[in-house]
Amino acid sequence: MAAAAVAEVSTSKAYEELTGKLRELDALNGISGLLGWDELVMMPEGAVGSRGAQKSALAGVLYDKRTDKQLGGLLQQLKAAAGELDPVQAAVVRDASRSYTRETAVPKELAQRIAKLETDAYVAWVAARKESNFSKFAPFLQQWVDVNKQKAAAIDPAAPAYDVLLDDYEKGMTSARLDEIFAEVRKGLVPLLAELREKGSPPDDAWLAGSYSLDTQAALCREVALALGFDTNNGRLDVSVHPFTGGSHPTDVRMTTRFKEGDLTEGLTGAIHETGHALYEQGRNLGKEWEGLPVNSALSMGIHESQSLFWERMVGLSQPFAEWLLPLVSKHFPEFPKRSAADFYAAENVIKSPSLIRVEADEVTYPLHIILRYEIERGLIDGTIKVEDVPCIWNQKMKDYLGTAPEDDAKGCLQDVHWSAGLFGYFPTYSLGAMYACQIYEHAKQQLPELEQQVAAGNFTPLREWLNEHIHRKGSLHPSGDALMTAVTGNALQPQVFLAYLRSKYSKLYKLS
Repeated sequence: MAAAAVAEVSTSKAYEELTGKLRELDALNGISGLLGWDELVMMPEGAVGSRGAQKSALAGVLYDKRTDKQLGGLLQQLKAAAGELDPVQAAVVRDASRSYTRETAVPKELAQRIAKLETDAYVAWVAARKESNFSKFAPFLQQWVDVNKQKAAAIDPAAPAYDVLLDDYEKGMTSARLDEIFAEVRKGLVPLLAELREKGSPPDDAWLAGSYSLDTQAALCREVALALGFDTNNGRLDVSVHPFTGGSHPTDVRMTTRFKEGDLTEGLTGAIHETGHALYEQGRNLGKEWEGLPVNSALSMGIHESQSLFWERMVGLSQPFAEWLLPLVSKHFPEFPKRSAADFYAAENVIKSPSLIRVEADEVTYPLHIILRYEIERGLIDGTIKVEDVPCIWNQKMKDYLGTAPEDDAKGCLQDVHWSAGLFGYFPTYSLGAMYACQIYEHAKQQLPELEQQVAAGNFTPLREWLNEHIHRKGSLHPSGDALMTAVTGNALQPQVFLAYLRSKYSKLYKLS
């Protein structure tokens, strides 16, 4: 009995020491987040040099603390005592161990090469895109393929390299599981898109064109964000060149938006999208066993994206939401055309034709843009695709999946910044997010029978609180998106739910049935 008591105290003390170190890291990461937000939103141009020095100094402190040998020792001890940990503690140790392994496995020389390549490859990508000449970027893409394979081998030599890279963004996901998901989506979407274009009647969206004051758009979007539940006591809403959500803590969430004078819907959907991210951050668990620890972090990029797309698409692009939003738009823009909520809903959901640019794509064509990129980047990593063949393969897949091909590299394989930063494994999270969002929304409708009526009335509290309870406050308790989906909806991610949603919605909008 005495030996067991000593072991229990030892494990308890080790966990206490571990959480102290992890909370200190979380606080430092919060400072880093604030520096980044300030740089993009508030910082004067003349401060670029000093901000770079500040970020570099902080990065050094963070690296030392993330790779601290004492931290590693505590994790080793606690992994050996896993049977003594409760589920929250086990999740803390699991995710902290994963991060420690990834931080310490990459040799210093390789880390330095990666840091230099980030700058060199970005400069080359900007120049290549400007000239629409992939060959100018190709040598740098090859370098990224090589260093990413080396990085993956250093972290986990037994796993497929792409799976190791994917795990940076989508914990627990594998290329085998992605193949299964994306094959089903591609099989369902390609013929649906062809049918909608060939047999459907596109809704009229020409009447949305106009000139919309940027200041008035900002006021409208602020009102929408607040109505959805963004809490300005625990956050800020500003304008930036590229919309993003950041900050330092659930009590300090910084959200930014942007607007175009000639496009009202882009500003609205962008603001709703970022509000979804912000609500996830503000809804995280502040219980003493959770706050400042890895278990309280967003589970993955895909789950975070699911929360932005949940509000942007499942709610914001629905007819009940249009019924609530249209009077608000008319209040801010009295000159807005006098059309019905049904017309507004239809106009917001027109499918792009042709759909060449990922960031401008609609919810039907967008997943095919992602699948194309996934197939190419996975092929680059496993060696089945050569860098020099990327433009040709890109254009062929565009024809096969989306029925069109870009006229040049700038509108094709050079359109995204991701590969210039070596972000292999990032693209899939966008469409995983859309599918997670759809499955969560379908389950929420079962749990909240009055949901659509509440949305039409502008009562978003029941839905937001449901998400707080089932998604936001669960953080990283579960080891993967599939595990979270199973806990929330009863099933792992089901692509057929997403496909059924798209077919039902767009068959009606395009009058196929």
